[in-house]
Amino acid sequence: MAATGAKTIRMAMVGIGVGGAEILPAMESTEGIELYAGADVNPTTRERFKTRYPEAKVYDSIEALCADPDVDAVWVSTPNRLHAPHAVTAANNGKHVVVEKPMALSLREAEQIVEAGRKNNVQVMAGHTMAYSYPIRAMRRIINSGKLGRLTNLQALAYTDWLLRPRSAEELDPNQGGGVPWRQTPHQVDSMRLMGGGKVRSVRGMTGKWGDWRPIEGFYTAYLEFEDGTPCHIIHNGYGYFLTGDLVPWGDSTSRYTPEERGELRRAMRAGTRNEEADKQALRIGGEAEQRVFRQGGGPRPWSPGDLGVVLVCCENGVIRHSKFGLFIYDDDGQHDMDMTSESANPIAQRRGELVEFHASLAAGKPLFHDGIWGMGTIEVALAIMQSARERREIVLSHQVAVPDTYDAELSVPYLDDKA
Repeated sequence: MAATGAKTIRMAMVGIGVGGAEILPAMESTEGIELYAGADVNPTTRERFKTRYPEAKVYDSIEALCADPDVDAVWVSTPNRLHAPHAVTAANNGKHVVVEKPMALSLREAEQIVEAGRKNNVQVMAGHTMAYSYPIRAMRRIINSGKLGRLTNLQALAYTDWLLRPRSAEELDPNQGGGVPWRQTPHQVDSMRLMGGGKVRSVRGMTGKWGDWRPIEGFYTAYLEFEDGTPCHIIHNGYGYFLTGDLVPWGDSTSRYTPEERGELRRAMRAGTRNEEADKQALRIGGEAEQRVFRQGGGPRPWSPGDLGVVLVCCENGVIRHSKFGLFIYDDDGQHDMDMTSESANPIAQRRGELVEFHASLAAGKPLFHDGIWGMGTIEVALAIMQSARERREIVLSHQVAVPDTYDAELSVPYLDDKA
């Protein structure tokens, strides 16, 4: 399963659910990563995993998986309440760790993960957010180049169908990390922190819970102020009446469901007739919806706002946003469309960004930037949004870290080479 030409990291996945199914195509195509083993409590999921990856080992618990001496690293994709205990278990067994968002459900849990990594001399990565995507990293490179002048403000606007997607019981319980504020802030916060320099000074946020068919928070909005005074606004509305994809000329209002299907799903949930477990299983590995949602082929696909939303990066002398296949850069010379479809210029496409960085750290000793300390900073912002919503006040932060100037210094950005 691993490509040749690079030191192989034998990766195991614990929790082969919908999040796992989403990242599996990237694991299959990332040089130096071998999908060596998987663990899940669901017998059907284990059977489907073994059918697709007959050479891989299969376990029914993280303890059994971590007892395998040939596993180098563990990708933690279990329910949110298990992220911290499973990451700590893997680290305590001498395994390097990638833990999906949210990294943990409290700062104390995040500290426990970081401490387990330090104590056992293993790498810990806070993974699976859109901050790893090539467009976001290219935006940061353009900001830092100074070519458009000083960064003045950041915005991210997401309208999605998150609440309409099939959910398990823990995904609907905020005490277990359920709801849009828990599940979706990492995508926007990680990306905004990366582009804004990393250090958020304070947060003022609000959340919303409005649908009788899904009695959990489906909305948040927040104002983030960076240490240097740069303002940032983020919004995510997951009720699915309108999708941000409608705002781009090449987008549509379909996403996973048509507008009519979204209405039917709401009616079914109000009536209590939806079989969510069956819908959920269809998205997991080997399910009938997995191929359609996570494994579409056919060459480069147009960018969609998705769960990150429409991002606007505003500088003194220009603006940056996503284009159909790259970035639009607006400056004093007009509008430039920076193409990002070339694989040679885009080695971290197709959700491989964290895997590439993780492999480079383990195989070549390169610095791991998105580590546990960085992940703790993102969790702190998410917690502050929810605390601010409860207490209706500004929350000042204390666990933020700066993005090193050297991060992505070698990333190819055609606009900076006057090729756009």
